[in-house]
Formats: sequence, structure tokens, C-alpha cells
Amino acid sequence: MAADPPPPLPRRLAAEAVGSFFLFAAVIGSGVMAEALAGGNVAVALLANTLATGAMLFVIITIFGPVSGAHFNPAVTLVMVVGRQLAAREGASYVAMQLAGGVLGAWAVHVMFDLPIVQLSTKARSGIGQWTGEAVATFGLILTILGTLRHRPGWIASTVALYIVAAYWFTSSTSFANPAITLVRSLSDSFAGIAPHDVPMFVLGQLVGAAAAAAIAAQLFPEPRYQLAPPAA
Repeated sequence: MAADPPPPLPRRLAAEAVGSFFLFAAVIGSGVMAEALAGGNVAVALLANTLATGAMLFVIITIFGPVSGAHFNPAVTLVMVVGRQLAAREGASYVAMQLAGGVLGAWAVHVMFDLPIVQLSTKARSGIGQWTGEAVATFGLILTILGTLRHRPGWIASTVALYIVAAYWFTSSTSFANPAITLVRSLSDSFAGIAPHDVPMFVLGQLVGAAAAAAIAAQLFPEPRYQLAPPAA
């Protein structure tokens, strides 16, 4: 029996934009709220930031997964393009929508919390430890996605959300694991921010981790390896 065709591209792009809006807003907005309420306790602020991010991931993957595959991440999109699950031109459109939705999400947070809408982060995040943390975080995320899609596609929202919750705490970088959100976080001088000059090495680490995970997944999870979106429940 032939697989159903994916939804029309405009619908998939809208899902990527809206999902990225809420994911990036959750990451940045929960950081702003947590820092304001934690009284200087960074561990408490990070925990609040972690839980909000994991919860939002579960929701948006559940509702948008059957539409676009719920990438919200250029590293995920690139892996799908290389794996021939998505055309290169469509992949480029996905990335554009992820960035556009994410920037709007960051600006919406700034409006909600009465902050300057346009700003740049001054928060330094650099060094071999954090770059390695990003490679490891992204490696684990991509492996989680590909392994779950191969064996338990209905669990994808749970496994990705749980992985990110864990990776916030076991990686030195607090697991950005996403080139688009890394760039957008440089546009917010808040708890979740990253200085613009530190972005390139974070993105390089993420791409190295994603490539390594895709190569290993091809050996661990033989065909069919991955699909655009998990089947509807």
C-alpha cells in the first residue's frame, strides 16, 4: 500500500513557522521569566527554562509532526535532505520559515516583557568545552529522532522532549542543538542569549554532531531509515 503524499508545501511551511515561533518564544520567554523570579539562583532559572522548553517541544511536535515533520531545526532539515526525505529546495524553504518564525517569536517575547524589540546578546558562550557540548547535544538529538522514527514513530514527541530536558543538564552548553535557535538567541540579551560572535562555532559543532549522528544512524537503523512525518495516531 503506497504511503500518503505529504501535505502541500505551503501548509508544511506554515507549520514550521508557527512551531518555530512557539518553540523559540518558549526558550527565550521562559528564560526571561525564570531569571526575574529565581532571585539570582541560576540552577532554579535553568530548571524552569528546561521544563518550559521540554513541554513546548512535546506540544508542537504532537500537533505539527503530521503536517511538516516538526523539524523546527535546520540540522534536522539538513539530515532529511541528505537522506532524500525532503527536496533541497523544500529544505531551504523550511530553514527560511524556521528562522522567520523564530525571530518573530523572540520579538514577541521582548514585547510581552517590555524589553527593547531589537537587541543583541552580550552573553559570552565560548570555548572547546561548550563547542564539544553542542556537538554532543546535536548528535544525541539527531540520533534520538532517527531511532524513534525507525522504531517507535508515535513516541517522537516524548523522546525528543525528554532528550532535550536531559541535555539541558548533561551538556556544558545547555544544549542549543539547533542552528536557527542559536542565531535567534543572539538577538535577545536575556538569560537564554548568546553573543553574536560566539554563534559560528556553536553552529559548526551542531553540524558536526548532526553529520556524525546521521552516519551512525544509517548503520544502526537500516532502511527504512526515516520519514518526513510520523503517522497520525
